[in-house]
Amino acid sequence: MAPPDVLMVGTGEYTTGYVGGAASTSDKKVGVVGLTLFDLRRRGKVNNLSMVGVSGHKFPGIRAHLQKNISEVYNNLDVNFTSFPADGTSDPEAYKAAIDALPAGSAITIFTPDPTHYPIALYAVQRKIHVLITKPATQLLRDHLDLLVESRKHNVVVYIEHHKRFDPAYSDARAKAASLGDFNYFYSYMSQPKSQLETFKAWAGMDSDISYYLNSHHVDVCESMVPEYVPVKVTASAATGTAVELGCAKQTEDTITLLVEWRKKDGSRMATGVYTASWTAPQRAGVHSNQYFHYMGSKGEIRVNQAKRGYDVTEDEAGLNWINPFYMKYAPDEEGNFGGQTGYGYISFEKFIDAVTAVNEGRLTLDQLDQRPIPTLKNTLATTAILHAGRISLDEKRSVEIVSAEGKWELK
Repeated sequence: MAPPDVLMVGTGEYTTGYVGGAASTSDKKVGVVGLTLFDLRRRGKVNNLSMVGVSGHKFPGIRAHLQKNISEVYNNLDVNFTSFPADGTSDPEAYKAAIDALPAGSAITIFTPDPTHYPIALYAVQRKIHVLITKPATQLLRDHLDLLVESRKHNVVVYIEHHKRFDPAYSDARAKAASLGDFNYFYSYMSQPKSQLETFKAWAGMDSDISYYLNSHHVDVCESMVPEYVPVKVTASAATGTAVELGCAKQTEDTITLLVEWRKKDGSRMATGVYTASWTAPQRAGVHSNQYFHYMGSKGEIRVNQAKRGYDVTEDEAGLNWINPFYMKYAPDEEGNFGGQTGYGYISFEKFIDAVTAVNEGRLTLDQLDQRPIPTLKNTLATTAILHAGRISLDEKRSVEIVSAEGKWELK
């Protein structure tokens, strides 16, 4: 069976590294999605590639950017793709024509504003197309549950791109946590510099918030570490002011903290999770993403700080920077090809493609995939419930209960 065709939905920083007519100023100057899929095509794991956005006016610039910064850097790596809509035109629903052009069993990646995840994914799933969605899966719990039903009906993989699950330190911590007794306490912090608010100004505080964007990482990591526990109550708190001063919508929160009560499924124990995320960190913090957590069990604890990984570079202009090649290593290999296949950002996509191929070939069922520590829709339900409850808690200034029983989830 031929490898799957893949459509990239969304043409921004994460897909192409192209923002505002130039390469991004973040640590994703040549993107993640496109580069990874171009290399997976070189390796024979995917077939035809396409890309869709709202505006076809961007594609000439994107192609020139990819040619200069990817093809000419990595042994003339093929960066060709079919684009939707046509150059020089705009169409907010171009994703439908792009998905309709795919044969059944193909796949799409969705890196678009959070409110669009559900309608795009649903359109693809109902046409028997496998789906990878950037986190969060959906903003609303009911949409997540609906996608789960539809994905089963049409036998397609829906995978959430929670790449921190594949960070080697986080992955090893998850394995070690299993031997540390019962879950007791989890605290996490993740932040990005104020410059990100410039990148996200079009939607920050209006279409989504920093908790959906960054807390989603550690909430998912915690969920994956404590499979015998379910969240039962969420209380959210926020700091405000800085984002508004930088020109964002007046309701934009700077920093959001979620206080979550977890209960063991047999009812015998309770645990506490505290998850904090901010996009108003200092501009020159030396690292694009501060990220760390503390896990405590009844028989031991784990501390992981993935902001400073023992590798720093100092330059006259940029100053001191802590580098993270474990996520995406952009340096070419000894033959001049892209050499970042061991980065956990790359691995996340490769695991999705491998799962899609195995399901297409009948070697793997969706139920079997759910038994693996892979961020499928079923394995990320608690994360969506917590994030959605956090948003309600902030809007309505109250705690929100999460009720889950026999596969049914509800917020009260």
